[in-house]
This record gives sequence, C-alpha cells and structure tokens, in this order.
Amino acid sequence: MKYLARMTGVLASGLALAWSGVALAGDGDWWPAKVYDFDSGSQKVFEYSPLPKASKPWNICVLFPHMKDTFWVAVDYGVVEEAKRMGVNMTLYQAGGYENLPKQLSQFDDCMAGNFDAIVVGPISEAGLDKKFAEGVKAGKVIISTVNPVSKSTVTSKMTVDFTAMGVQTGTYLSDYLKGKPASVVTFPGPSGSGWAEAFLDGFKKAVKDQSNIKVLDDKFGDSGVAVQFGLIQNALQAYPDLNVIWGCAPAAEAAVGAVAQAGKKDVLIMSSYENQAMLDALNKGEILGFATQYPVLQGRIAIDTAVRALEHQSYAKSLMAIPDMIAQSNLKTINMSLVLAPADFKAVYSVKAP
Repeated sequence: MKYLARMTGVLASGLALAWSGVALAGDGDWWPAKVYDFDSGSQKVFEYSPLPKASKPWNICVLFPHMKDTFWVAVDYGVVEEAKRMGVNMTLYQAGGYENLPKQLSQFDDCMAGNFDAIVVGPISEAGLDKKFAEGVKAGKVIISTVNPVSKSTVTSKMTVDFTAMGVQTGTYLSDYLKGKPASVVTFPGPSGSGWAEAFLDGFKKAVKDQSNIKVLDDKFGDSGVAVQFGLIQNALQAYPDLNVIWGCAPAAEAAVGAVAQAGKKDVLIMSSYENQAMLDALNKGEILGFATQYPVLQGRIAIDTAVRALEHQSYAKSLMAIPDMIAQSNLKTINMSLVLAPADFKAVYSVKAP
C-alpha cells in the first residue's frame, strides 16, 4: 500500500509523529477524528464525526475475544462511553481467550436469538466466524466487525487497522534506534491463527529484512496472556544466550520486563507491537522502547456509532481503518491518549442501560 511506504519513509527519517490528527485530550468532544475510508475502492483520509444521538434506545450486543488485558478494556471503554452518549443499550460478552472460538460462536448465537438489534464483534478468527457473519446479515441483523481483521467475510461494516503497517512502524523505529548496532531478535507475535499476530510479524520482518545488523532468531506464537508469554520468553532467554531484543505483542512485552529482570539481562531491548496500559507505564519508566497504537478507544466508539447509523438508515462507512501511530517517549505528549487507553481507574463494564 502507498501509505505503508509513506509511513516507513517518515519513520526512517526519525519523525515518530502522530498520523491520526485527532484532537489532543482536553479539547472536548472526541471528534472529528481522522481515519482511512476505503468505500471508494481506494484509501482516503476521512474526518469521522458521529451522530448527535440515537433516535431510540437500540439494543446492541458486543462480543470480544477476552478482557484479560487493558487493550480490550480500552475498546470496552470506547463502546461504553459511546453507548452512554448516544442513549442505547449495550450488553457485552467475552470469550475468555483466543483459544475459545467455540465459546464466541455460541455467544454469537445467543446474540442472534436474543432481543438485540445489532451485533458488534471483535472476532477471534475471521475464518471461524465467517458463516455466522453471513447468517446474521442474511437474517437482517446489523453486524459490525471491529479491531480484529475481517477482509472477505460479509458484514454490515468493518473497522480495523493495517497491522502490517504497525509492524513496519515498530521495525523501522527499532532499526533507527540501533544505528547499525548488532541485534539478535526473538519475536512473540501473539496467538497463531488470529490474523493480526501474523500481520504484525510480517510488517516487522519487512522493516528489518534488509538490515544486516538485525537477525531474527525465532518466532514464538502463543496466547496473548502474560503468563503464557512469560513462559515462552523464559525458554527463549535460555535457548538463545545472544538474544538482546524482544519484540512482540503487548502481553509479551509486559512479561518480558519481568523475565529479563529475573534473568539479570539488563542489555535486552523490549518493543511492543501494540498498546495497553502496561506498555504506557513501561514506556514512562524507560523499560521498553515504544509501541504502535491503533486507537482502540476510538474503534470502540466508531463501532457503536456505525451500528446506530445502520439501524437508523443513516449514511455509514462500510470499510474503515484506524490510522496507526508509533509512540515513543519523544512524541508521547503529541498523542491523544484518551482515544488509545481507558482512564487508569476504569474497570471493565459489561452492560449499559439507556436512560
């Protein structure tokens, strides 16, 4: 894609700046927010603004892969706040992990059978949900896919991000940071088969493949839970004595901070492919180099607004992508973190009742 190359060039020049153009925190309403719109058949930057209010208290069912980390809690925050703002009912179910596709399929059936007008889904697997998506659309249900990739399945509307581009951002930043110093990398992309884990890794490898100083020793896939990732990282630290860079999903980077300290390896650099609260905290402490963001709070908000638009026969985008940013200490103050993460004191909310 043209913009992928454009981002690579910008980062290569050392400018890790905000791409989304969203208003900084404290500026009031969260809109307008710049996103990529693909409805015309090509990528266009679009300034997104939501409806002022829903015309009635629609019932929206939301399905997430899990709520084990603050990434999905951030999406939840976006969903919850937009449901409240628009005056609609929201009920959220989480499957407990990427290994629990059968549970998400069952939850989808429950949403279809229940008194819901629309279903918002963060799919565990596009292939796994494909038939359910088609059944829902055929039955006249509004089906909105959010965050995780859906490329071929039939849905009412979808929003995700170019995970490959995010991988490129992190790989380019690492390469610039190293300035030619040798690096032996083991990657921990996340759960195999999720689609996003493979795409993140593909982008990272594209960014470093021509860098003779950077050697990728191994790729370790696993569930996106900190405990699983901690075990994988411990094994890698023992198997590869020369390992001095750990790159991976946010729970892997979170686990790496503890695993590296436990192993007494102070020279190991850590980088995350995406965001959560632990990554922000670790960045502020100087424990990681940085992370890419896809604005999960924004995606949650847009998912609810799009569902309402479709239900009320208002115009809506059928294919959107968040515009990702690379976040490091050098540009942290330029990023609207209110569209990246939930407030630190926010606890997961599973239902919203319209007034």
